[in-house]
Amino acid sequence: MAKDGEKNKCSDLKRHGVGVRTGDLAQQLKCLPGLSLLLPPTTLAALADSWLQEDCPGLNFAALATGAVPSQAALWAKSPGVLAGRPFFDAIFAQLDCQVSWFLPEGSRLVPVVKVAEVRGPAHHLLLGERVALNMLARCSGIASAAATAVELTKAAGWAGRVAGTRKTTPGFRLVEKYGLLAGGAACHRYDLGGLVMVKDNHIVAAGSVDKAVRGARLAAGFELKVEVECGSLHEAVQAAHAGADLVMLDNFKPEELHPTAAALKAQFPQVAVEASGGITLNNLPQFCGPHVDVISLGMLTQAAPALDFSLKLFAEEAVTPQF
Repeated sequence: MAKDGEKNKCSDLKRHGVGVRTGDLAQQLKCLPGLSLLLPPTTLAALADSWLQEDCPGLNFAALATGAVPSQAALWAKSPGVLAGRPFFDAIFAQLDCQVSWFLPEGSRLVPVVKVAEVRGPAHHLLLGERVALNMLARCSGIASAAATAVELTKAAGWAGRVAGTRKTTPGFRLVEKYGLLAGGAACHRYDLGGLVMVKDNHIVAAGSVDKAVRGARLAAGFELKVEVECGSLHEAVQAAHAGADLVMLDNFKPEELHPTAAALKAQFPQVAVEASGGITLNNLPQFCGPHVDVISLGMLTQAAPALDFSLKLFAEEAVTPQF
């Protein structure tokens, strides 16, 4: 049970809408009931099954080399970062009648070399799930690590906005990547096309004008969805706000152009949220932080985050830490 001070701190963060905006990563995760609750068990099982089917759609000849003897394996983290992807890892081995025991919670800071978990089950099943589980965990943890770094950089800059991912995800792997963003303390942005009506440059060209595109989107969105408009100039941003946009994305602006544009837009439409996107990396992220920018989205969090290094090693009961 959380202490009263911890409860009050979490409540204060939630009340001010900064549960994943400020504060350190550990505090943010403590304020959540558990990220794994976001993942429907049937979806986890279906994903795990599809990944295993992809890796072994037919005969598993290597199984004859190991047999089905009861075995155990240790999961080792060999690079620093943030641990993320436990529910998916569990789901993969659950499909293979193996049991996972975790030694570190989701969102833990990894200091290599460290034993993260142990997996027990038939030898041929452990090895059947090994590469699939490691691929997923390495990718998810890499995204969480990049997201955590981004959040820390904006905090150090004194910025109180939201770091977010984008819809630039790997086909078939989006749930893992969006989950990794959340585990790292970032917002996942819209999950799919139904989560937010995004009017981009091609929509505007097809509709004929910013006004027509936004009004059409506003009509379709009804009361339940927000409308965001991608803009390349202050003129377009003002048009979008006039037409009823809830958010304006200032796309591919240089920092020296972004901040005066955001300030001018906010002066006229203080209720419109401003998102900065395009060309933003961990190296230049602090330059995009400003008092008139509410969201900074980075496609690189899911497209370019380096995977973490994990290994799964079978061991006898008396085994010690392996030499890597």
